[in-house]
Amino acid sequence: MPMQTSTTTSPLFSATLRPDRSLRAAGGWIGLAVAGLLGLPFLVAVPEFILPGTAGFVLAGGGLTAFSWRQARRAKLVEQVTVWTDQVEILTNGRRQEKKLRRFDPKKVRLVLKRDDNERTLAMHLRHGADLIEVGGFMAVADKSSFARAFGRALRKARAS
Repeated sequence: MPMQTSTTTSPLFSATLRPDRSLRAAGGWIGLAVAGLLGLPFLVAVPEFILPGTAGFVLAGGGLTAFSWRQARRAKLVEQVTVWTDQVEILTNGRRQEKKLRRFDPKKVRLVLKRDDNERTLAMHLRHGADLIEVGGFMAVADKSSFARAFGRALRKARAS
């Protein structure tokens, strides 16, 4: 019976990045409904407010519809970041977007962080030669900070090995 060997290795770091979904359109629709119920007596009592009030509600409804569509499209975006001992992989996949896999040598790539005055991470980039690739641009600021810390630690481990 031939000897069977296993060559599976586990990555040093792996993360699936998704957009921040803290803002939901449902809250806006509920707020618009409550404002409509509270504003209806004023519209009935003062006829001069009917045209501007209705126009305001139509504009707010249109804005909420556009916001809902944008959030739905953005929710489909996914970035898979994996750090191996010999390479860094970034797989970007989105709705109506072709999968894009980029590979880098961890010894030749640098993590560049853009911070504000309070040392919060505003943006993360990978510098590979002259190229600057943004990672997780759609994430919340708090998520960027914790991700950058863990990702930087994994890059240092990959460079050391």
